[in-house]
Amino acid sequence: MLVDSHCHLDFPEFAPELDAVVQRARDAGIGTCVTIATTLAKFPNVLAVAERFENIWCSVGVHPHEGDSEPTDAAALIEHARHPKVVGIGETGLDFYYNHSPREPQIANFREHIAAARELKLPVIVHTRNADPETVDILRGEMEKGAFTGVIHCFTGTQMLADVAVDLGMFISVSGIATFKKSNELRAVLKTVPLDRLLVETDAPYLAPMPFRGKRNEPAFVSNTATMLAELKGVSFDELAEATTNNFFRLFTKAQRPQ
Repeated sequence: MLVDSHCHLDFPEFAPELDAVVQRARDAGIGTCVTIATTLAKFPNVLAVAERFENIWCSVGVHPHEGDSEPTDAAALIEHARHPKVVGIGETGLDFYYNHSPREPQIANFREHIAAARELKLPVIVHTRNADPETVDILRGEMEKGAFTGVIHCFTGTQMLADVAVDLGMFISVSGIATFKKSNELRAVLKTVPLDRLLVETDAPYLAPMPFRGKRNEPAFVSNTATMLAELKGVSFDELAEATTNNFFRLFTKAQRPQ
C-alpha cells in the first residue's frame, strides 16, 4: 500500500470524474489520500470530498498565497479541525517566489497554523518556496514555545532545510518534481534523508511525475514517485511503500489505516 499524503481532490480539474480518479488510485494500490485545504472559504468543499470516500482524509488551512486575503487565527483552525475527517493543519508556510501575498501576512498565518497544530497535536503541513532561512527561523522559534509535528510538503529545498526539519522531528514529503531529469540536486538532498522520515505525495492536479510530466496529475501516479525514491534509497519498492505508509500513520495519527 502507498499513501498520497498531499493532493487537492476538491479542485475543479477532478470534478467531472472524481469517482474514477479515486478508483484508479485504489487500483494502483493507493490505500489512503489526504486532500489539502488552501482556503477556509473553500474548506467545505475539501471536507465534502473527505466525507464522501472512506479512506480519504483532509486538512484545514490557508495557503501562503492567500495570506493577505484570508488572515486567520488558531481558534478558527482549531474549530474546523475538530471534525473527525480533519487530520492536519495547512497547507501553510512561506512562498517568496510568487509573492502573491505580502510577507508579513504569510508569516502571521504560518505562526497561527503552528499554534493550532500544537494545541491539537496534529501535524502542520508546510509549503515553503524561496524562503528556506525564514522557514527555518520560524520552525525553530515556534518549537521553542512548545513541541509540534509536521511535514515539509513537496520538498524542493536545500540540504540545510532538510537537516533542520529532520533535527526538529519533522518529515519530508517527496513529489513528482524529484523524478524530473534536471532534479539531480534535489535527489542528492533526498538521498540523505532517513527512510523513517520520508513521505510521498502527488500535489495533484499539479506536478505529475515522469513519464506523465505535463499531464494532469492524480493520486494513482504517486507510485511512480515511490519507484524513483526506492531506487534512490537503495531499497525495494515494497520496503519503500511499507516505510512511507508507516511514516504517514505515525505522523497523521488521527487518520485510520484502511481495513
